Amino acid sequence: MMRSAVIIASAVISTAAWADTPQERINDAAVVFNEIMATPDKGIPQDLLAKAQCVVVIPSLKKGAFIVGGEYGRGFAECRQADGTGWGAPAAVRVEGGSVGFQIGGSATDVVMLVMNRHGMDRLMSDKFTLGADASVAAGPVGRTAQAATDVGLNAEILAWSRSKGAFAGLSLKGATMRPDDKENEALYGKKMTNREILASTMKPPAAAQPLIAALDKYSPRQESNGSAARQQH
Repeated sequence: MMRSAVIIASAVISTAAWADTPQERINDAAVVFNEIMATPDKGIPQDLLAKAQCVVVIPSLKKGAFIVGGEYGRGFAECRQADGTGWGAPAAVRVEGGSVGFQIGGSATDVVMLVMNRHGMDRLMSDKFTLGADASVAAGPVGRTAQAATDVGLNAEILAWSRSKGAFAGLSLKGATMRPDDKENEALYGKKMTNREILASTMKPPAAAQPLIAALDKYSPRQESNGSAARQQH
């Protein structure tokens, strides 16, 4: 029975891998992010997004692949450029393993992560890291602002949310691993590139990335502007 489950899950992984191109996955990520941010009372708090160094969007994680511990999520990471001019080029990532808490009803779940500081950003550029071990992770608060959230969640390096069948909630990803999706990067950029080379650069993003960058610019255009606003409040 378990062997059959493995075969079925492997088929799910293969179908997911071949059904989408990097361009289509970026478009899906942009749609997911826009839809979530369009419902501020039940979405990601705007003040947290303003403070985030990077955003990771994994559209349509496959539940079947997760059951047997196979590859179950592919998406993209976007980081703010160091000069404050906006969001940089996207780097492809894979998410694997994790706890059963990831299976929030339904066969597919959209996941959004905010990387809140430089240490978390450095982890994102590494070859592989484990959420909850190499980088602290917590379920993100839901609502217009995060002011009422606990300090425990706000001190995490990475905050995570999930959306399944219309329900949006914070998500614990402890035990899951994240690594670069090298084949996806090569397909997107036409040559082999590491996530560090992409995320730490000021290279011009490919045309395929514009929908996701436009979505990020719409809701959090520039960190330096946010920083100025924060200084004015103090």
